[in-house]
Amino acid sequence: MEIALRQAGPEDAGAVGDLVHRLLCELAPEREADFDRDDFQERADRLLRAPARVWAFLALEDGESPVGVILLNEGASIYAGGLFGTITELYIAPAYRSQGLAPRLIEAAVGLARQRGWGRLEVGAPDVPRWQRSLDFYLKEGFVEIGPRLKRLIPAA
Repeated sequence: MEIALRQAGPEDAGAVGDLVHRLLCELAPEREADFDRDDFQERADRLLRAPARVWAFLALEDGESPVGVILLNEGASIYAGGLFGTITELYIAPAYRSQGLAPRLIEAAVGLARQRGWGRLEVGAPDVPRWQRSLDFYLKEGFVEIGPRLKRLIPAA
């Protein structure tokens, strides 16, 4: 079994949307009925078509079967020293975990960060203690905790 990584494009929206759907169903199984796979694939298509705003890398078994994904977007702030990247989703199919794929996807993100001139990558890890393993992974990969993240939903006008 050979796992290749490559940057995803709009033609990969189905695979990207499917993997993110699987991620959210795993993170919040009680809300699985709220997550529409087709909607996720349409969102992935829109985002992957946004020029220079969203990037994704796929991990592909034997060059064609998607087994992992990482998505990033660009932000800017004074505290971060200018432009920086945010990892918004990272998912490896359960059967492929602990095989070094997530660190490879992080390295692809680091490569993009260097290419784009980002001074840092940020990520929001899932809730601890339930997802302590995810936090431990990011810490092992060189991330440091900078505090919790919050959200505020903005209803459509």
